[in-house]
Amino acid sequence: MSIVLGYDESPGARRALGLAIDLAAKLDEELVLVYGAAPPGVVGEEAGEHGKALAEIGRTALAHAVTAADAAGVATVVEVVAEKPVPALLAAGDRHEARVIVVGTYGESPLRGAFLGSVAYKLLHLSTRPVLCVPAEPE
Repeated sequence: MSIVLGYDESPGARRALGLAIDLAAKLDEELVLVYGAAPPGVVGEEAGEHGKALAEIGRTALAHAVTAADAAGVATVVEVVAEKPVPALLAAGDRHEARVIVVGTYGESPLRGAFLGSVAYKLLHLSTRPVLCVPAEPE
């Protein structure tokens, strides 16, 4: 089993990272760090370049998360996936038999999240695994 974390260095994701590391340490589970991003609506050569740029951003973000997990003695697996975040997280949850999928939130209202399709909102409705939504630190 594992703990799967969707991570993008947003304020909610940074707070979720701390919680996911604590949870993985307490449960002695592997922490699977997932960055899922697909180029939005671009095709051809532009899609390839955009995909490479997104993958590099993801690798950088996840490297920061690995550093934090290593400092806490938590084993990690890193996945940079060329998919939208929700399918990437759902698939990682299945592959790694996730005990829980952890994501940060942006503080959107339920209506805005439903209309715009927030990752947390979609995961709560599509996942067969528990989903832990972590808000950013209050300002």
